[in-house]
Amino acid sequence: MKRSESMTYNPADMAVWTGRVDSEEAGVSTRWHQEISPLPADVFKPDGFGADAFETDSIAILGFACDEGVRRNKGRQGAKEGPAAIRRALSNAAWHLPVKAWDAGDIRCDDTSMEVAQSELADKITFLLDNGLKPVVLGGGHEIAWGSYQGVAQHIYAEDKSARIGIVNLDAHLDLRNPDIQPSSGTPFRQIAQWCHANNKAFHYYCIGVNETANTQALFEFAREQGVKWRLDRDCKATDLEAIRQDMKDYLAELDYLYLTICLDAFSVAVAPGVSAPSVLGLDAVTGCEIIRLILKEAAAAHVPVLLTDIAECNPLLDDDDRTARLAARLVAEISQELTHGLPQELPG
Repeated sequence: MKRSESMTYNPADMAVWTGRVDSEEAGVSTRWHQEISPLPADVFKPDGFGADAFETDSIAILGFACDEGVRRNKGRQGAKEGPAAIRRALSNAAWHLPVKAWDAGDIRCDDTSMEVAQSELADKITFLLDNGLKPVVLGGGHEIAWGSYQGVAQHIYAEDKSARIGIVNLDAHLDLRNPDIQPSSGTPFRQIAQWCHANNKAFHYYCIGVNETANTQALFEFAREQGVKWRLDRDCKATDLEAIRQDMKDYLAELDYLYLTICLDAFSVAVAPGVSAPSVLGLDAVTGCEIIRLILKEAAAAHVPVLLTDIAECNPLLDDDDRTARLAARLVAEISQELTHGLPQELPG
């Protein structure tokens, strides 16, 4: 696919990583802005760094600054500024990781060439996975999911054609719209389903936090036909955690690898106002975070590696008091800790 002049890869801008310095403390008192390092600018070149350049299982933060899919889906634009906003919110978070973290820069799309940006995202993710890193990708619209899945597929199926890759999506929307006219932020999981069928792969998809009133009967019918699993938002209360845990055990038993994708509109508008389609009855922050922790812990217990996590739909142009960016940053910190086994059993509030 021809590269768009308005689709660019930008190396890490470390100017966004600023925060307080607790030099008066005797113990470890560093924060993300003091610990994260820029991925070398030439690392993605063919003759760049090899696999031994990185500490295995290091976290790699990669931005997908694109919301052309949101525009096509008739949503509220602005999420392409999300990666920078999440980084700023994450900068001052206390550091708890046992491994390094890298800022791998941004793929930025400032025109309509969404498909080119998705292809570039897939290639960058494949490189990071091939080199033993754990990518956490910041969006950007939920069109991120098509590029993310392609990156995972390129990495896994190059070595194991029979691998079973599953998706867990926290989202108010199934995002199974028909892409035949034009792919968008509402079509990625149908695109993945079509790709799986065309390549003789099973389509494993579980969507948690679905808003029944935001998805048509046609979408639910297609989901049933494809064997999609879902849980409605009203069934995602704190009292439902054990049921969700059992669902995850059953789902993970069918998988070899997991891709976790989080659309911030799964959360209530009270904690995530800066999204394309706010959710009045979405998940509260504590329960949503516990569901994510549950997914990661059950995956670890089942020996199903979580290869990639992405976070979509952070729109700082609509984000009152940076609440959505702050939520996304908290998710990045906790997910990174879980993925690197650096998280204490209970975090302070």
